[in-house]
Amino acid sequence: MKLYGISNCDTVKKARAWLAARDVEMPFHDFKKAGVDESLLKGWIAQTGWEKLLNRQGTTWRKLPDDVKQGTIDEAAAIALMLANPSIIKRPVLELDDRVYIGFDESTYARLFNR
Repeated sequence: MKLYGISNCDTVKKARAWLAARDVEMPFHDFKKAGVDESLLKGWIAQTGWEKLLNRQGTTWRKLPDDVKQGTIDEAAAIALMLANPSIIKRPVLELDDRVYIGFDESTYARLFNR
């Protein structure tokens, strides 16, 4: 069980606050400080698909050069982008019981943690 994200991300803050309010202790891995490795990304992608994991709505995506944003993005290109720019990973990423959940949804967390 582990939560991944960036500590100053509002959605990550909401997820962490939700967990703390329900006394759920959760190790946290900050992408910006500790990075992310390719094998971890590939494991998440195997469960969720790279399209769900690549955040095309955020500031990091908008700051990319137009040729990158408008070019062909496949799984390999998405992984390379996420390794080079961990802030482009949609967050938080929750690993729980060998499953991966992307983003924070209160009802999903309530179901997962029986709270």
